[in-house]
Amino acid sequence: MRGRIICRRGLHGNYRQRPWAMPAVALLVTEVNAPAGVAPFCWLLLTTMAVPDGATAWTMVAWYSYRWLMERYHFVLKSGCRLEQLQLASGAQLERALATYSIVAWRLLWLTYEARVRPEQPCSIALETDEWQALAAVHLQTTHLPRTPPSLRDAMRWIGQLGGFLARTGDGDPGVKVLWQGFQRLHNLTIMWRLARGT
Repeated sequence: MRGRIICRRGLHGNYRQRPWAMPAVALLVTEVNAPAGVAPFCWLLLTTMAVPDGATAWTMVAWYSYRWLMERYHFVLKSGCRLEQLQLASGAQLERALATYSIVAWRLLWLTYEARVRPEQPCSIALETDEWQALAAVHLQTTHLPRTPPSLRDAMRWIGQLGGFLARTGDGDPGVKVLWQGFQRLHNLTIMWRLARGT
């Protein structure tokens, strides 16, 4: 269901800098076939974009469905990669750091979700051979490695442990902070593994 509304500005703070009234479109999205015993979700979305038909309305809903993923991405940048703590001196330095850390944040976020959705797939989809071998050698405390790579879930937990994840019963999956720290350690371990093997 959709309808047009007028949003009035607030009376306090920075709201006084904004227009008195702004037209918007309200979209009400309600789950039709919710599972038994589960309350159906209900979203009331507001947009200033034109929504002339149902297809456009569903496009707005699809965009909103990515909101949580985008928030997690920014959380990874801020808390996992600690971008704000770099204390860079210029905008140009910040742009270069953001370009680099955006790739890191994307990889961490993708691996976190992939390990939860398809945990049993081999970690070789995300790690190079030298990386998973170095990881397995450290975790298993042996150079006699398995012929096949460990599962993605096991590898992510091992990387988390490198970053300080305790992996106790009931701890769940490692978060992005320990994964980021674990990946930094894994990078150094992989270099040492390659040197030790002469590769």
